[in-house]
Formats: sequence, structure tokens, C-alpha cells
Amino acid sequence: MRGARGLALLVGAVGLGLLLAGCSEVRYLAQAAGGQLDLLRRARPVAEVLADPTTDAGVRRKLQLASDVRAFALHDLGLPDHGSFQKYVDVGRPAVVWNVFSAAPDSIQLQTSCFPIAGCVGYRGYFHEADARAYADQRRAAGDDVSVGGVSAYSTLGYLNDPVLSTMLAASDATVIRTVIHELAHPALYVKDDTVFNESFATAVEEAGMRRWLAAHGTPGLREADRLAQHRAGGFEALLLQTRGELEALYARSLPAPEVQTRKAAILADLNTRYVALKDSWGGYSGYDGWFARGANNASLGAVAAYATLVPEFLALLDRHGGNIPAFVEAARACAAQSAAQRASCLRGE
Repeated sequence: MRGARGLALLVGAVGLGLLLAGCSEVRYLAQAAGGQLDLLRRARPVAEVLADPTTDAGVRRKLQLASDVRAFALHDLGLPDHGSFQKYVDVGRPAVVWNVFSAAPDSIQLQTSCFPIAGCVGYRGYFHEADARAYADQRRAAGDDVSVGGVSAYSTLGYLNDPVLSTMLAASDATVIRTVIHELAHPALYVKDDTVFNESFATAVEEAGMRRWLAAHGTPGLREADRLAQHRAGGFEALLLQTRGELEALYARSLPAPEVQTRKAAILADLNTRYVALKDSWGGYSGYDGWFARGANNASLGAVAAYATLVPEFLALLDRHGGNIPAFVEAARACAAQSAAQRASCLRGE
């Protein structure tokens, strides 16, 4: 394990949190550490799982794909090797973590939680769905809008040897490829408290990496599947960001609370109507029905921030470095060292 150092850092961070936190924070940090350690204990080497005759054929094929993409990301893209994705764990549930997002009933801004390593983020993650639902109930009782959603993958930013998760392999081949590249990009560069920068960076590496994978290994079927998935994702994101903007504009006005809630309900009803039209344009594709089934509100729309805002700037920076990803990472790292207000200008070379 990268093991002893990474585990010591995790335990140390949790220990610090326990010293600084109240009872509810102690329980939260303890479940986070326990869930992560459980995954690490149960993880098996990928080679062992691939050689095991009892391994499901579908799992074997997807796991081999993930292993091939890892090698491609390290050797062809030049991403640093932090030891991740060399083991596999069957999570045994539909999501590895359930994230809880909450926001005030008249605000689109997510409530944040801050941690020693990751910094401040707009959610809380739970390894057990019941714990996530219980916390969500607490926030609702306090009057917040709340949204709970399952997560299939995440990165510990190189502090631990992240295993390939069974939840990752449940996706399409194109999504598996993109997910592996994206998660391997995060440890290469991470800035505390700047989600837009971090996610835009990883998404840019994902996009550049996917293009190169398709050029080297893509089939017509894989190219079309990825094109269609990206087209749908773009339409879905644009729809949600439009609604998010409408709510932000509403909350910025000095209106009586009852009128705000009435107008808010009308905006959310219109969102559902427009989604039906969007689905029709996709030929009835229903892949985003689950998101709408959870209910659109301030929390779910607050979570749909423009995380890809800086992707064009990152891709342009990559082009200025001739597609050399290690050189690009170092240039992006220099921009990350500047103040949050100056980072975007730095990426543009200003």
C-alpha cells in the first residue's frame, strides 16, 4: 500500500477531525474512515481477479478494459502513477458513496463542509445509504432543500491506492474509459476549495485522453456511443444550468417569501416540462429519469454548478504545450499557485 503512508495520513486526518469536532462530526468522520478502510481491506489485485475462473465474464471484460486504460493513461498520456486502480473490490451495493447536498429554501448556494485534506466541498458523503438518508432528514427538518445521490467513483487524490470499484464497471465502455482517466487526473493537480478549477482540469484531461484513446483503440461503435452520450449529457447540463440561472435571478429579487416559493414552484414545473421535450428529441432515452425522480430543488440544482467552465481554457493550454500532458500539468500547477481570482487569466496566458 502506498500504503502505510496513505493510511497514516487518513487516520491522522480523522484523528485531527475528532479532536476538533463535536459528536455529530465525530460520527461522520468515523464512518468516512471506516468505509474507506473497508474498501481497502476487501480489495484484491486485478491480476488475481482476472485469473479467477469464478469471476463473471462481464466483470472480467470491463476490468481488463479499466486496466488497459490505466496503462494508457500512465504511459501514453504521461499521468503520474499514484498506485491507484491496481486492485478491484466488489462494493456489493449500487453506489460506493451517497452524497447529500443541502441548500436554503431561497438560495441556490450549497452548504459546505470543510475537511483537513480535501478542503471545503458542497456535500457530505456517506458509505451507507441509511446514514445519508438520516442526515438528509435532519437537513429537511431544519428547513433546507435536500438531494441525495449515489456515486460510482471518487479519488482520494493519491493519498491511498484507490481500487477499481464494481460500481464503476456498471457503466458503458465509454464511461469506464472516461472515468478512469478523469480519476487518475485528480491526484496530478488538486487545489483546495476550488472545485471549478479541479473538475475543469480533470475533465479537460479526460476529454483529451478520450480523443487519444479513440484514435488509437476506438471502434466505430465506441466512437458513436461516446458521441451520443456526450451529446445527451450536454443537453441535460444546459437544461439544468438554465433553470439554476432562473432560480438565482429569482432569489436576487426582493420579493415576499410566499411569492418566491410560488415562482420557484413554477420554474421547477417548467423544468420538468422541458425535460419531457428534451427526452422526445432523444427518441425517448430515459437515462436521466432517475435524477428527476429524486425531485429538482435548490440542492440538486446547486450541485449542477458549471464545473466544466474552464475546460476550454485548459484544453487551449494543453494545445500551447503541443499536447504534452506532463508539461501541461506543470503549467496548470503554476496557475493553481496564483490567487483564485487570477487562475483563469493565467490559464489563458494573460
